[in-house]
Amino acid sequence: MWKKIVCLLAISSVAQSNSLDQLIDSSSSIVSQIDTSIKLVGAATEYAHQGSGLSDGALSSTGHISAEQVDAYNTALSNFSNNYQPYGAPVKEVLENMAMDSLAEMETHIDTFVEVTVDLVSVQQVAEKAAEASTPKQEEEVQTFVQQNQEMLTIDQEDVQLFNDTVDNIESSANEAAAYLAVAQSEAAEYLQQSIEDKNTTSADVNIFYDSNQQWVAMGYNTTRNLTAVYLNGNDAFGLDLYYSEADILAVGAESEFYRTSPIALGYDCFINMDCEQ
Repeated sequence: MWKKIVCLLAISSVAQSNSLDQLIDSSSSIVSQIDTSIKLVGAATEYAHQGSGLSDGALSSTGHISAEQVDAYNTALSNFSNNYQPYGAPVKEVLENMAMDSLAEMETHIDTFVEVTVDLVSVQQVAEKAAEASTPKQEEEVQTFVQQNQEMLTIDQEDVQLFNDTVDNIESSANEAAAYLAVAQSEAAEYLQQSIEDKNTTSADVNIFYDSNQQWVAMGYNTTRNLTAVYLNGNDAFGLDLYYSEADILAVGAESEFYRTSPIALGYDCFINMDCEQ
């Protein structure tokens, strides 16, 4: 899988505020008309008995409620009733969105990793030729190859630094994505949601984050320094034990399509020159 995969997921926090704003605007518009009409009726009760205060006969129309105002209000009322989420987007959706963001970051880092790895893969050609040399003559041929291509075969320290950084970034993004997704798909999401509601806040006003040192996904609040945490090492009631050994992780990696289509698995000539036995 040495090509880019793009994952997109959007949440409607803007639509949330718009839903409330539309209800406020549409209802206030009608209230304003009712207010005007009540004032007109009040004036009529005062002036009519005094024999004064005539209007032009069309003033009452300024207090009319239009069909457009009614439609706008009823639509806003329905949207608010059916779609509005007073505590913000559900924590499950927030976590899933965070996971998708981390996956998108991971794919970007993978693109960079692929590019720099291809730049560095010439070292594999040297390693393969050197390992296959079993006689002095073959060793001489390897030496000649290196002498003739030394500039091309020399590794740039900047490429190495970029390689190291992208591996770190991929691991970090992958861990974040896995952590957020696991919590979103567990009962822990309901626990975090209830915590938001108990503290009378919204998902937009909390800070949800993964901490690799603490081995948890935690949620912080803007009104208190306390954290609500879900452990990822199996040390709480939710039983999320997500950590695997290095051997297990590398074993899965060795079976992945990404690895099986890599220059290491295919060999230099197969990957670069398409000179493959199969």
